Amino acid sequence: MTGAAQARAIKNYRKRLNQRGLIRFEVLAWAADRELIRTFAKLLAEGGPDAERIRIAVRRTISGEPPKKGGIFHALRRSPLVGADLDLTREVTPGRTAGL
Repeated sequence: MTGAAQARAIKNYRKRLNQRGLIRFEVLAWAADRELIRTFAKLLAEGGPDAERIRIAVRRTISGEPPKKGGIFHALRRSPLVGADLDLTREVTPGRTAGL
């Protein structure tokens, strides 16, 4: 009895994962990397901005491509302060005299 119930539970669990767009697969790695890989997989499965940032970094590392130009510009354009019309002018003051 337990074997059939357990098999059904596993089948249902994997069906629910599949409905969320996730699959289960096996990976071979060093024992020392176990927690790193589990954490990595968990972050990717949760989605969000961190997951996308990690995907981009790993893909770039694996492919060996040099970083694309304009990264700082694009990061600044994503800033929440874009279009905030901040006044960043500084007051001009006379310099001090050096006591020689």
